[in-house]
Amino acid sequence: MKVLIIDCYDSFTYNLCQQIGSLGAECEVIKCDSSEDFSYISQFDRIVLSPGPGKPEDTKLCLKVLKDFHRKIPILGVCLGHQAICHFFGGDVVCTGKPVHGMTSEINHNCSGIFSGIKNSFTATRYHSLAVDENTLPDCLTVTARSADDKMIMAVSHSSYPVFGLQFHPESIMTKNGDKIIRNFLSQGVMQ
Repeated sequence: MKVLIIDCYDSFTYNLCQQIGSLGAECEVIKCDSSEDFSYISQFDRIVLSPGPGKPEDTKLCLKVLKDFHRKIPILGVCLGHQAICHFFGGDVVCTGKPVHGMTSEINHNCSGIFSGIKNSFTATRYHSLAVDENTLPDCLTVTARSADDKMIMAVSHSSYPVFGLQFHPESIMTKNGDKIIRNFLSQGVMQ
């Protein structure tokens, strides 16, 4: 299986790459501001939109990939990548007022899709100061997980396409079940 990771200039990108590689997939990483010809993207089996600094509207390549491939290739967004997914489909991403960097939260989830086979709840690591405004979340995106402490949206899935977003970091050593979440994404079982 070939996985493309779009790197939004985050040090966690290569942790994600290593995690995905440890599960048997081959990873290729390209920068989010790369201007090369991307006609070859259709050769990948999965696409991951990485964490990173900044705002989702600044992730031009992530938004282009979502536009061109969300109907064709399963896509997982992590942190900023999750926010880019929500932004692309019409949601607003806003400042939380309280940055959450390197903190853990209990995550309550729907036990299906990328959370299939994972006990509800589990501990996950968060690094963000922006979050999706739930009042603007489009109908095509379903909330699949929330933080127990502040009830923020921690995961979404698209109602018609295999597009998934995680606000927390599955690659963090402090996130329980991170490998299982990524394995579920890589498996055929998440196809909707």
